[in-house]
Amino acid sequence: MKKKILLGIGLLLAIVLIYQFAFNNSSKNITTLTSKVKKGDFKSEIVISGELQSTSSIKIKIPSGLRQLRIYQIKVQHLIPEGTLVKKGDFIAKLDPSSLNEKLLDARNDLTKENSTYIQQQIDTTLTLKKERNAIKDLRFSVEEKELELKQSKFESPTTIRQLEITLQKLKRNLQQKEEDYHIIKQKQQQIMIRVTANLSKIKNRLKNTEELLSKLTIISEGDGMLTYVKSYRGTIKTGSEINTYDPAVAVLPDLTKMESKTFANEVDVRKIKKGLKVEIGFDAFPEMKIGGVVTSVANIGEKKQGSDIKLFKVLIKLDETNKDILPGMTSSNKILTFKKENVLTTPLESIFSKDSTVYVYKKTGISIVKKEVKLGESNDDVVIIEKGINENDVVYLYKPQGYEKEAIIPLEE
Repeated sequence: MKKKILLGIGLLLAIVLIYQFAFNNSSKNITTLTSKVKKGDFKSEIVISGELQSTSSIKIKIPSGLRQLRIYQIKVQHLIPEGTLVKKGDFIAKLDPSSLNEKLLDARNDLTKENSTYIQQQIDTTLTLKKERNAIKDLRFSVEEKELELKQSKFESPTTIRQLEITLQKLKRNLQQKEEDYHIIKQKQQQIMIRVTANLSKIKNRLKNTEELLSKLTIISEGDGMLTYVKSYRGTIKTGSEINTYDPAVAVLPDLTKMESKTFANEVDVRKIKKGLKVEIGFDAFPEMKIGGVVTSVANIGEKKQGSDIKLFKVLIKLDETNKDILPGMTSSNKILTFKKENVLTTPLESIFSKDSTVYVYKKTGISIVKKEVKLGESNDDVVIIEKGINENDVVYLYKPQGYEKEAIIPLEE
């Protein structure tokens, strides 16, 4: 009899333990698949990576004047390493002088030729004008001679006197014509000399400019800072690169006290990003460092990503502060606060369902469940604001409970 009683008690205890274990596991599963409506602050944030750059910098350029010599590209013979700290007057780069040496040789040859042309033209001008002046003198002597002859012919016949008068008039006309021609010839020779002199001066200036440019091929720093390389459409400018004279920057000295993060947002996120929004900026190189920032620019026109049809919009974020560890080219993580509201009700996105145009939740009421219509506000990647329909601490389901799909939705109260 005792054995039967003990066996019954043991069986009863086993049933209780199995029931308790099953109930606890069931409660635990239900707990993990439900959530309480919470009241508090709501934030909507967009996180995008970017690259640090200076908002103010000194561009170190190749010497100007190369295009005037028809040099449109020049090779970088040597450029100091990126990241080098330099001071004003320090060596930065050396450009290849070969193209300028060719221009210098051409200018010297042209100068020799033009000097010969100039001297020859001087001689020609002198001889031409001298010849014309001598011809005028001869005519003047002829006029004087005929005037004397006319004076002495007063006892000659009228016919002879008339012939002398006619001859004298011809000589005077010839003299006048010759003097007028002389002025024209003189002006012509002067213009030729002006042109030759100008050509000579032009070549001398070209030679002088070429010599000056050769002396400027050694480029020095125009200020203090950390040197960074320039990126062109052909790639990064470095030792051995060709520099286009229309884009003459060889390197940059950024102002490390004025930094910004350049990033690109997709078409969905860019609609939420506005100028003036606050940003929390982190750094891959310094995970523990966080700095505040503000959006200063949002592009209106997208740029196609290389190798893709996706359009990205450039966003610039100014850092509120900086330090010696933050350098151009570092990768930043930008958490942009697009929306914030205090003291609002929120629930996980998984608890929201919809049918036609009605949005609802599965709300726990005692031992039952009801489908309750709700009005939603802003959302982020995790939760959504509940403007109307449920209250703080209400329990909602993160899935559709079985057997309640066909239940009527309780509408919002007016």
